[in-house]
Amino acid sequence: MNFSYTEEQLMLQGMVQKFVQKDYDFDTRNKIVASDKGYSEDNWQTFAELGWLSVPFTEEDGGFGGSAVDLIVMMEEFGKAILVEPFVPTAVFCGELVSSLGNDSQKADLIEKIMGGSLQLACAHAEQSGRYNPASVSTTAVTEGDSIVLNGEKISVLNGANADKLLVVARESGETTAKDGISVFIVDASTEGVEIQSYTNVDGKNAAKITLTSVKISVDSRLGAAGKALPGLESGIDRATLAVCAEAVGSLEALLKKTVEYSKIRKQFGTPIGTFQALQHRMADMFIECQLARSIVIMAAMSLDSNDSDAEKSKAVSAAKSRIGKAIRKVGQESIQIHGGIGVTNELDISHLFKSVTALDVMFGNSDYHTKRFSSL
Repeated sequence: MNFSYTEEQLMLQGMVQKFVQKDYDFDTRNKIVASDKGYSEDNWQTFAELGWLSVPFTEEDGGFGGSAVDLIVMMEEFGKAILVEPFVPTAVFCGELVSSLGNDSQKADLIEKIMGGSLQLACAHAEQSGRYNPASVSTTAVTEGDSIVLNGEKISVLNGANADKLLVVARESGETTAKDGISVFIVDASTEGVEIQSYTNVDGKNAAKITLTSVKISVDSRLGAAGKALPGLESGIDRATLAVCAEAVGSLEALLKKTVEYSKIRKQFGTPIGTFQALQHRMADMFIECQLARSIVIMAAMSLDSNDSDAEKSKAVSAAKSRIGKAIRKVGQESIQIHGGIGVTNELDISHLFKSVTALDVMFGNSDYHTKRFSSL
């Protein structure tokens, strides 16, 4: 099995690294987080111009190729920079939903706008009682003539406040946890009856709670066949999960690097703490966790790019997320402890990296959930 990146992937990695070094330093990132939208529209247009928004899409959809390995190459670098632009919710998660469920007309319209940087999307799928189960949907979709009426409440909608359109997961038939009867609908964020309560997550990224009260949309707004959206939704969640795993790997590597550097300059009893054998052993363990995490993410990406069955692909993603959760706890906590009190101050990027990986740990299912999911597949 070859874990080496291709020449094109190394070029893509180099492009992201140059952008981060030139235009996305820590102070710039903090100013972006503090802005009204919580992300930079200029940066988003730069992503479009450089072709990064086309990376998650296949050539058939007009994209870069849709390779999962290409995706993790980018996400690692985004993780190192603690990037807050809504790449995962718009281009990866919603992009996969549109690609796998949409008809030709919907795909031609939406994907072109996503890649061009003119359309922001958010998927409203999670609910209060869902516990990471994508099939647990109580939001209702009732057909009334040529219209569909949506009622329900969605939580933790990534990019929910900035989205031009929402992809709302709702149930047309069946019990709350039934696998059949789930559909995805395209809803303009400005539609009457859509209430969006925006907030900022602990990692600085935007999210929202969305309430749908008698929201009336056209039947043409449905993505794919009625009640058959669950496989596409699961595929989208798996790809988004892989993306945040790769993002976490990048953040963990940044935590390790900065912790090692700090141990060389921080002195105790007149001696750099990096010379203490006990701390050397702890940092060696951090390095091992980073390497294990990176390897399993690459393995999962290769599985998504292979001819494995859907079950095997989902199993590989869950294995990666479970392993990433363990690495986050080990590397994240050790980095804070070795830094001491300064490690939790807002003035140091270590605290922001720690908050980022803490949020990534629970995004799209925590380690316990994916361990159980792995064993059940």
